[in-house]
Amino acid sequence: MSKSKSKVLNIFNRIDTGISRENLQKITNILNDNLADEYVLLTKTRNYHWNVEDPGFNDLHKFFEEQYELITVAVDEVAERVRALGGKTRATLKEFMNSCQIKEDVGSFPDADTMLQNLLSDHETIIKTLRKNISECQELDDEGTANFLTDKMEEHEKMAWMLRAFIIT
Repeated sequence: MSKSKSKVLNIFNRIDTGISRENLQKITNILNDNLADEYVLLTKTRNYHWNVEDPGFNDLHKFFEEQYELITVAVDEVAERVRALGGKTRATLKEFMNSCQIKEDVGSFPDADTMLQNLLSDHETIIKTLRKNISECQELDDEGTANFLTDKMEEHEKMAWMLRAFIIT
């Protein structure tokens, strides 16, 4: 066993909160996957903030800023939850891209309505994943993380609602 792998196992061995080492590893993997989605969504929202062009530019520019600020807080909270459980966070763009569900718009500058639709779809993807993750964490005997993820889900539901309010039907 490599020195770094044994060190990670030792961290999990020192945590005695009633969750097995194996379950802690599974939970931190779930959280790291969520962290990747949050980070890519953050980057995408900032991209749209910087590049939106629309007669409602001022409102959209401010709205996207409000959303990326909320997502920035979420990113930090998820990373801190991973650390609180004894895990290490994935923290490189390559790692994020390898484990996220959110797709980037590389080389694309969509119109404002498409930006709103894309972000809404991304939030809904995260919401559905979080619903599944909440159940998984409960099965892994971690009500704390299930509760934490429930709060994250509710935050994304609110952001999705606000995005829907901007979309012209």
